[in-house]
Amino acid sequence: MAETSGFISDRIVYPDTDGQPMTESDATRDYLIYCVEVLRLYFKSRPNVYVSGNLFIYYEEGNSKAAVSPDVFVIFGVSQRQRRSYKSWQEGGKLPNFVLEITSRTTKRQDEDEKPRLYASLGVEEYFQYDPTADYLNPQLRGAQLIDGAYQPLPLSTTPEGIPYIHSQVLGLDLQLHNPYPALGLAPLPRALRFCDPETGTKLLNREEVEQVREALQQENALIQQERDAVQQERDAAQQERDAAQQERDTAQRRAEALAARLRELGIDPD
Repeated sequence: MAETSGFISDRIVYPDTDGQPMTESDATRDYLIYCVEVLRLYFKSRPNVYVSGNLFIYYEEGNSKAAVSPDVFVIFGVSQRQRRSYKSWQEGGKLPNFVLEITSRTTKRQDEDEKPRLYASLGVEEYFQYDPTADYLNPQLRGAQLIDGAYQPLPLSTTPEGIPYIHSQVLGLDLQLHNPYPALGLAPLPRALRFCDPETGTKLLNREEVEQVREALQQENALIQQERDAVQQERDAAQQERDAAQQERDTAQRRAEALAARLRELGIDPD
């Protein structure tokens, strides 16, 4: 039986949504969008890495109740394409390698108890939690690695600049907690979550941030070009002055030579 817009297959309905309106906070939504976007950009050149979030993952064929919807997840070994939902049996049995939950007080019980047990049973290699408003997680970021069927906490380290971070071996990236007000020299909570490439030391940027950097570079290049033009104008002006001075010298020389020739014609030694 062909699938319809409701994803009906073999008389089993696998819904694309739970039918409830999204009621996420600004912080949760913003970080969800940020994480999915920067990870997609980071893995853009690898067609067999799928990055998504807030999407139903069905992990048991024939059972529409066997579903979970992580805030952010990465799956290696499946194609990078748009999906309305993810059915593991249609993807070679692949399930997330990395999961990040943007957590809060209202989701604490699920994120602390129910989801870790489920993710462990599904073989999710790394499970991270981030509390964007610092309501209950201190520090705001936690990470765990699946070892022998159970999650063991990953260490929270600090960069030489004093930035807390947890390294994800699965992603090959650091998840860092940045001071949102570095210019003030303060470290207020909450701290901002950012992904960083440990090999280059650079933060991953979303499209808006990339555009801001591009605009800043364009402005800087424009200023540099203006400075170059001003220097060239000064050089041109100096050259014009030198040319004018040389013309005056040449004119004076010609006049002197003409006068000397006239004096000789009159029998007068110009010297």
